[in-house]
Formats: sequence, C-alpha cells, structure tokens
Amino acid sequence: MVRIGAIVFLVGALATLVTVLPLFLGTKPLPWEFYWVSMLMGAGFLIAGGGVLRSVVAQRRQAEAALAPSPSTPPAG
Repeated sequence: MVRIGAIVFLVGALATLVTVLPLFLGTKPLPWEFYWVSMLMGAGFLIAGGGVLRSVVAQRRQAEAALAPSPSTPPAG
C-alpha cells in the first residue's frame, strides 16, 4: 500500500510540475483536467500514510503476541 501511494504521489507531483510550468514559461495555461490530476499528489500521500499506519498496527500486534505467555505453560508461583 505504501508503494502504491508513492506511485500515485509521484504521478501527482509530475502533473503539478507540468501544470505550473506554463506559468513560468508565459504560455497558455493547461486545461482544468490537469489541475485535477495534480490532486493525486495528496491522495498518494494519504494512501502511503494509511499503509504505514497499517504496517505499524500489524507489527505492534505481532510484538504483543510474541511477548504474551503461551496458554500451555502453567503460571509460575
């Protein structure tokens, strides 16, 4: 999920660069569709962030399961 988010982010970043470039070159602005594609940068950031959070939760559960005593061993005492 992080990898997909990174790809979507890069596509959005490239679209943002292409959208802003005519402003510096003094040429005619691009159609409005390019501005919508630029929003993929934020969407990719959110997707990647969700993937990181999902990975953190999975690793935390795995660590807690490794530290928990197994039910087959009797309690010491």
